Amino acid sequence: MDTFRITVGAALLSGLLAACSSPEKSTHVARKPVQIITLDPGHFHAALVQKSMYGRVDSTIHVYAPEGSDVQDHLKRIEGFNARSENPTRWSQQVYTGPDYLDKMIEQKQGNVVVIAGNNQKKTEYIRKAVEAGLHVLADKPMCIDSAGFEQLKAAFATAGQKNVLLYDIMTERSEITTMLQKELSQIPEIFGELQKGTAKDPAVTKESVHHFYKYVSGSPLKRPAWFMDVAQQGEGVVDVTTHLVDLVQWECFPDQAIDYQQDVEILNARRWPTRMTRSEFNTITQMSRFPDYLKKDVVQDTVLNVFSNGEINYRLKGVHARVSVIWNYKAPEGAGDTHFSVMKGTRSNLEIRQGAPEKYVPELYIKAAKSDAAWEKALTQAFEQVKARYPGVELKKGAKEWQVIIPATYRNGHEAHFAEVMERFLKYHEAGKLPAWEVPNMLAKYYTTTKALQMARKSPPQISLNK
Repeated sequence: MDTFRITVGAALLSGLLAACSSPEKSTHVARKPVQIITLDPGHFHAALVQKSMYGRVDSTIHVYAPEGSDVQDHLKRIEGFNARSENPTRWSQQVYTGPDYLDKMIEQKQGNVVVIAGNNQKKTEYIRKAVEAGLHVLADKPMCIDSAGFEQLKAAFATAGQKNVLLYDIMTERSEITTMLQKELSQIPEIFGELQKGTAKDPAVTKESVHHFYKYVSGSPLKRPAWFMDVAQQGEGVVDVTTHLVDLVQWECFPDQAIDYQQDVEILNARRWPTRMTRSEFNTITQMSRFPDYLKKDVVQDTVLNVFSNGEINYRLKGVHARVSVIWNYKAPEGAGDTHFSVMKGTRSNLEIRQGAPEKYVPELYIKAAKSDAAWEKALTQAFEQVKARYPGVELKKGAKEWQVIIPATYRNGHEAHFAEVMERFLKYHEAGKLPAWEVPNMLAKYYTTTKALQMARKSPPQISLNK
């Protein structure tokens, strides 16, 4: 089995991490109110950051973008939040559009935090220039989409450390309740035991995410920009949504621990395959009658677009075998939506998140004992009391072969609400003047994993897929 590694001087990495988490640069100081700059908002995630209001955030947002439908769609979403009947927002948008939007943003510096969610081909450059200008950055994933971008991102983190500004990515899946509880339970030895090491064929940790091009956001059909289907601009599936899955493996398996990507990450193999999209389907989600020229490289017989949005990575993290995969279909079955599957294997039990038809496409968490007997059941119910203390209302339900964690609806606030929770975390870090010590090295480890996996996957012929 091939193993892919990168060799960089240890002194370079230690210097980079020291620059990003230097104690003398982490001293708490009174922070100015946050003034947001939204840069080139081509993805609807840019708007979801503003679905709520925040106490320390100025209500005037400065938007810099090229002219076109992307920025207009973004502004309409914000207007919708302002106009809604329940908990309307109060954002005021000051907009600059023109070919020099990036230079103008840096020249005018109308805020101190730049929110970046859009075309991923440009994102790493945006990040680098923003931190060089002394601006904090809250960026949607992925921060980079290839190995060259990873090198730029390393430099950006070093610059952020030198200029004492925060560079942080939007990891909404850490706020999903079943994932939070899976992590919580994995830290209780009486229930989970110890995390297994697993093997390449039978990993200790598996995470799979299924997404759809056609979907609803805030109650309306989502219009996708055409470039979203261009992997040169959006990035392939291995480096896009997979970012969330790699992040969760790190966050759950090694909480609050710094990961050294040079020593702790070993890519074993990776693969990629396309989702086939007809011209009619493309028209439905983009409202464009033809494929743009930049997509013709991926068009078959002038009628079908191959979108390389699917991928899988098999790797070892600190000796633990993990497998992450992302699948994009065109449209979900009736009554379904995006789904998540996850397994963590412990010496005493496995923790499994399922979101299929039996769960009515709602994520549910199950505990499967390695050896279910009266002693383990007693240990489970006793140890679960500490979970109930942290999450009031959460209960256990015994089934024929497993236990289900019963989660009250109050904890299920949905994906869109998670953006506000990420923003609240970022504001807390901004007030403190620093990120947790493990965040920067783990962001580097995450993007090393995805970009090196893509480099490996591209060396093998792509698989044929019937994804719809």
